Amino acid sequence: MPPRAKAPAKMAAPGAKQSTPARKAAVAKAEKLKRVTAAARVDLYSARQYLDNGTLDELTVNIPFDVYFQDPAVREATKAYNFDEAFTVPWEPGISHGPTSARFVVVDYDGTTEALNPPAKWDKTDNVFRDDNGDILNRNNLDTPQFHQVNVWATLQNALDFYESGAGLGRRISWGFEGNRLIVVPHAGYGENAYYDRDSKSLQFYYFDHNGERVHTCLSADIINHEFGHAVLDGVRPLYRESVQVETAAFHEFMGDISAILIAFRNSKLRRQIGEVTGGDLDKDSALSSLAEQFGRKDENPYLRTALNELKYQEVKDSPSHHHMSQVMTGAMFDILREVYRYNRTKRGHSVPQSLWFTASRMQNLAVQALDLLPPVDVTFADYAEAVLRAEQIVNPTDPDGYRGMMLKAFGKRGILGPKRIKTLEDESSVLAPVEMRVFHEASEIAASPANAYRFLDDNRRQLLIPYGADLVVSDLSTAVKFTTRRRRQAKHILLQYVWREDVPLVGKQFGQFDGQTTDLLCGATLALDIDGNLLTWARKPGTLPLMRSPTGRGKKGDAEVDAEAKAGVRRREAFLAALAARIQAGSVGGVPASGAVGLLQKSIAPLNSYVVDGTVRFGLAPHVGIRNQAEDEDNEMGDRSWSISS
Repeated sequence: MPPRAKAPAKMAAPGAKQSTPARKAAVAKAEKLKRVTAAARVDLYSARQYLDNGTLDELTVNIPFDVYFQDPAVREATKAYNFDEAFTVPWEPGISHGPTSARFVVVDYDGTTEALNPPAKWDKTDNVFRDDNGDILNRNNLDTPQFHQVNVWATLQNALDFYESGAGLGRRISWGFEGNRLIVVPHAGYGENAYYDRDSKSLQFYYFDHNGERVHTCLSADIINHEFGHAVLDGVRPLYRESVQVETAAFHEFMGDISAILIAFRNSKLRRQIGEVTGGDLDKDSALSSLAEQFGRKDENPYLRTALNELKYQEVKDSPSHHHMSQVMTGAMFDILREVYRYNRTKRGHSVPQSLWFTASRMQNLAVQALDLLPPVDVTFADYAEAVLRAEQIVNPTDPDGYRGMMLKAFGKRGILGPKRIKTLEDESSVLAPVEMRVFHEASEIAASPANAYRFLDDNRRQLLIPYGADLVVSDLSTAVKFTTRRRRQAKHILLQYVWREDVPLVGKQFGQFDGQTTDLLCGATLALDIDGNLLTWARKPGTLPLMRSPTGRGKKGDAEVDAEAKAGVRRREAFLAALAARIQAGSVGGVPASGAVGLLQKSIAPLNSYVVDGTVRFGLAPHVGIRNQAEDEDNEMGDRSWSISS
């Protein structure tokens, strides 16, 4: 990061007035917002889950904002990608200065200049944010820090709604830290950087200069949504942080990239422009497939990464770069997106706009709802592929259009799923199956509390292949109401995650300074039921503690299942030790990252941290660190330079 001599870009002069047309438009918006009384707006806010976006816009429960479609560079290159006139943020009673809302608080502290920028001011009478001069923050004061604050906040509010809506997870999400507001820092300092950090409970966005231009990462929708994808995944699967596998880190990066792609894809005007620019051919490069254009141009590239790639799993499975590896999963999901689109164009005869709209809706269902079907620890690309297939089967059990076949072909072509596994999945036809348990528990009772869920698990350890000696923990319990692509309600989902830890001695020179210490292997499963007790998914990560054999009523079949689970546990333990040894030998394991007085991370950090809990050493992913460029990763072979925070 350059010295502090680099100051932020010059902001608009105090007292600068907006143009007359802009003022008239702002007044018109404000007048529209005044039509609904404060009390009526609260009532409408309470009922917003039952209203569509068009109604919410008309009743002013959604607040309009000017935000960039993607980033300033895209706006300059293609005037069609100007500002999103249709962009709105759901109104909520607690919006205040900052901006601050129920889940986000903007704190505009610049770590380079050590300055705290004044916050955007919320005018609750007119339901608008204003700058220090009292002007409404919109496209006419782009260079003010307050516009940057509102831009990043509004983009995040929209992304949160994308994930929590019925088309997504169908429930409120928690963060991966204690607390309910994610801190957002729009001008964290000078550097080519942006990242999510659980320890400081924040999203940090930096700025830098390129060709005489100041680039603000807080103005890039792709970067904002990418980093928010990390925060969401850390909230719904916090134990992924404790993985030593590069593939789990790569899945985090994939989640960031697919968030950027699919949130952009939900925008109606952007879809229209993509249709016009590509002529309806999604094999062509476009604003949909390209990620972080302005950021990428600093390296003389048209973008940071693209979803139009041909990488296969075999090519990246041993890569030290989680950014490079992640592109296989991103490419596979983009393959599916294109196949769904083509099917609607050619088989159903839909127009380009109709096909793009349908594809955007279906991909949100597939990509986001699958997250609730993932195991609680050590996720792999194959785990996600199977979760996507299962999510599609739950939503569309008869599959008259053959979407599962499209997906299996895409995952097979990329090498994410092998031929044998694909054959097994092709033969699976049952959508709902009863849970065969020794001790019956009502699904609604299981969902009532973690204590109830634990008793269900403990009463059925044999059937659930949970070792009797495992110190079992209910790591998460929630319920969700999800929608199909046709906005039909699915049966309520009960989502139960449970884990345990198994001691693993580290013996041998391959473990370096950790030789002779003890670590632990995280094991467990995600169990998803519907409200009637039918099994939706059971995604397991077994361990090596002894399992109970010959469950009542299962006989030889039960013993065979136990033997298979035990063998899978041994393979997991061996893979864990091999991955940890490789990381240690590469010099990519460090201590706990130090934080500064203002909660900002140090400039360089190892991709894996080590720390001791009750005498046991644990390892965990740093805040999405790694070198963005694949060539740099390979040239430096994982240890010849400092590690930099990821974007």
